[in-house]
Amino acid sequence: MLRKEIGHFPPMLSVLVFIAVVLLLEGCYLLWKTYRGPQAKKMELRLKALSPAGDTPTPPHLLRQRDASQLPPLERLLLRLPRAHRLDRWLLQANLNWSASYLLLACLAFAAAGFLGVTALLHQAWLGGAIGAAAGACAPLAYVNRRRARRLLKLEQQLPDALDLMVRALRAGHAFGAALQMIGEEMAEPIAGEFRFVHDEVNFGVALEQALGNLSVRVPSTDLRYFVVAVLIQRDSGGNLTEVLGNLSRLIRQRRKLFWHVRVLSAEGRMSAWLLSLLPFAIGALMAVFNPDFMAPLWNDPLGIAIVRGMLVSMALGILLLRKIIRIRI
Repeated sequence: MLRKEIGHFPPMLSVLVFIAVVLLLEGCYLLWKTYRGPQAKKMELRLKALSPAGDTPTPPHLLRQRDASQLPPLERLLLRLPRAHRLDRWLLQANLNWSASYLLLACLAFAAAGFLGVTALLHQAWLGGAIGAAAGACAPLAYVNRRRARRLLKLEQQLPDALDLMVRALRAGHAFGAALQMIGEEMAEPIAGEFRFVHDEVNFGVALEQALGNLSVRVPSTDLRYFVVAVLIQRDSGGNLTEVLGNLSRLIRQRRKLFWHVRVLSAEGRMSAWLLSLLPFAIGALMAVFNPDFMAPLWNDPLGIAIVRGMLVSMALGILLLRKIIRIRI
């Protein structure tokens, strides 16, 4: 009887379970190597030795400047791809000490878990398994994107206060580098770490223009780019930097105020868009769980599969259209 039960177990599920376990173990190993490995400990000790105080927290960006020869083979292979460095920069902007290979393995592991979970729940629904795999693969990407968006939003909210602090420091007679150091010491994260990193780059011999350019690359914020452009123009042509930065701080505050006012006015439209986008999928999932026989023709019949494909395409177009309508740039 047991042999007969095992004979009916699909071999594809066995392969997927094996792949999921291997990816999970590989992800655990990469996570341990990143935080507790010998190279991470050596880097931490060296950075503590270089810092002025042994207990000063090290900016996470310095830990990311690693030699390519010390990276795992998969990471070196990924960095050879045309847009792999953008993915690494994307992780850096999210303040995650992950590698591109770790993110890829996480996407594959979540995709396998989503496929197995949906197929086990819906009973041999391969189309549903493909949808579950796609949703699982997008889960780590959505987490990174959400964390990145929250960090950039907080940094933009801190920027006017940082500019006011810089203006007060310059009016008190401090140099521009000292003002950068004051922001790194007095402000909270994440803006403190970014300005502290600019100050460290300048101290290590990097030109101020290049250090500010690196800041604008690390932080893709329009307001921060205004600050970088204002400083660079003042260094080339001269002028009253304190007045320029003070006006820029007021301009950024007015833009943020207008932005949140528009967000409040468009809240109803955004909520309607979310409901219209998620309601069909939620109803379909509930019907598939509580009445699978009713939904079976959509997964098994060729006409039902064609209807599902057409529905997914139309839903994707509708979601993109709603997102375009409710997205207002300030």
